[in-house]
Amino acid sequence: MTPRLQTHDLCHSFGGLAVTQNVTLSLPEGARTALIGPNGAGKTTLVNLLSGAMRPQSGDIRLDGRPIVQLPQYARVRSGIVRTFQISRLFKEMTVADNVKVAVLQRLRASMQWWPSPSRSARVRDEVCETLDMLGLHPYANRVVGQLALGEQRLAEIALALAMKPRVLLLDEPGAGVPQGEGGRIMDAIGRLPKELSVLLIEHDMDLVFRFASHIIVLVAGAVLVEGSPREVAANAQVKQIYFGRDGHASTPH
Repeated sequence: MTPRLQTHDLCHSFGGLAVTQNVTLSLPEGARTALIGPNGAGKTTLVNLLSGAMRPQSGDIRLDGRPIVQLPQYARVRSGIVRTFQISRLFKEMTVADNVKVAVLQRLRASMQWWPSPSRSARVRDEVCETLDMLGLHPYANRVVGQLALGEQRLAEIALALAMKPRVLLLDEPGAGVPQGEGGRIMDAIGRLPKELSVLLIEHDMDLVFRFASHIIVLVAGAVLVEGSPREVAANAQVKQIYFGRDGHASTPH
């Protein structure tokens, strides 16, 4: 079966510093994959390359077998690759529901229709409600985003991404800055994402990683060090030394 998202020998440098070195990875349909690594490993650069925010200097990226490395970011979103960010990019002065509505209208290319048809309006309304319900955000639908707790804002950002109907969702540290008690709520919501959606999670919190991932890729100095199941990665001697620390203490999933 053709992978949903695939890269081959992806390379990128800033000046003489190689930040992405021959990265080859594959996400099948429905993947729950985590990308981890120490600070400076090149995780965000790799996500920028996948999303189209940057173009690699060499290598290939394919979505459902179709080459997309030349597509700009907006075209990749339309093709089905959507990302969230470490720092929220919501419309803070608008309600949660209106934020999601903007995303739905953008996807439907209806944002310039001043008088949309009743059927189109009903479709938008239904999609907004469905997305909010999936992430447990319906009680916050009419709350202004800027007044929400950070964890709730993270969920709202994921809702915007889902409103674009992605085939691949790139979650860039959804737990960043979120109090520990709210991290579990975010992962519970992520656990309710559509089963067919392929998700790549970039995260430092190993508890969140092990709760989420069935497959983990470890990136070090821009290159894939090792990949495998959570148990395999946590037991790997190089991962223990380089990522988890010299004492090798790493939480393993039960």
